[in-house]
Amino acid sequence: MSDTFSPPSARARELVRGGYDVHVHVGPDVMRRRIDDSELAHRFAEVGLGGFVLKSHYVPTAERAAVVNTLGGARAVGAITLNGAVGGMNAVAVEIAARGGAGFCWMPTVDSANERACLADHPEGATPPMWAQIQDELRDAGMSVPPIAVVDDEGNPLPETTQVLDTVARHDLVLATGHLHGDEIATVVAAARAAGVRRVVVTHPEFTSQRIDGRHQQELAEQGAFLERCLTTPLTGKVAWDTWFDHIRQAGPASSVVSSDLGQPFNPPVEDGLALAADRLLDAGFTDDEVHTMTVINTRLLAGADDLAEV
Repeated sequence: MSDTFSPPSARARELVRGGYDVHVHVGPDVMRRRIDDSELAHRFAEVGLGGFVLKSHYVPTAERAAVVNTLGGARAVGAITLNGAVGGMNAVAVEIAARGGAGFCWMPTVDSANERACLADHPEGATPPMWAQIQDELRDAGMSVPPIAVVDDEGNPLPETTQVLDTVARHDLVLATGHLHGDEIATVVAAARAAGVRRVVVTHPEFTSQRIDGRHQQELAEQGAFLERCLTTPLTGKVAWDTWFDHIRQAGPASSVVSSDLGQPFNPPVEDGLALAADRLLDAGFTDDEVHTMTVINTRLLAGADDLAEV
């Protein structure tokens, strides 16, 4: 594949050395991807990265990660996302994924009630997500599942949500909030912490179906949640770069974790993601230490490469 993207700087490469990209979409998948997981492991090792978390909107990835980890290269971490393909808010699916070695559990994304009901159009010129076509095809074929709720009409966690959170806590998985609404996210973060979940990540709070403002991001950070800063959200025009930077400053670099959300054929190489984000952050005035915290220290903590007690 011929790339027209500018490579990251040597300074950025060094700053992100050892980091984990905790949000990548690579093959094999139900849609075309830029690279597959086994090749990515070698690419990551070549540029000095520690590993990556395999996210799929449709299938658990723990078994894939286990195979990749027999082949050498950077470490792969498996995950599960609680969309209709795995039964939605299904604690059994989480239990089996955890027993298979998964490290992350995402709340519903493409099938969340919020994503389905979201009326916010993408900003003019923004690149739509690749999964939107899959969702349209499933709906047209009569196979669309009902929207997946996580809270009741009063805004309290549903029993199945509580069971999922208990399962996540028991296996010490990372809980990520997926494509929930900001109000749902606040409820889930509080419930997760009460259930004993040690690592909670607010998934791309600047994404079009989240759009959590800086004040609420700061409140979530004060509850111990990490705010995930996905490179692709501003890169594909879904939010202004200045807004992305301002939100990081409000919540604080110590509570922010940078990921790429890369893997799409039209976007930069996945192994460049963390360093490309680092260059943008440096240009915006963030210090080397702040960038290192967001791309290495916090990502390794979430990926289980470093123990939470040591940070």
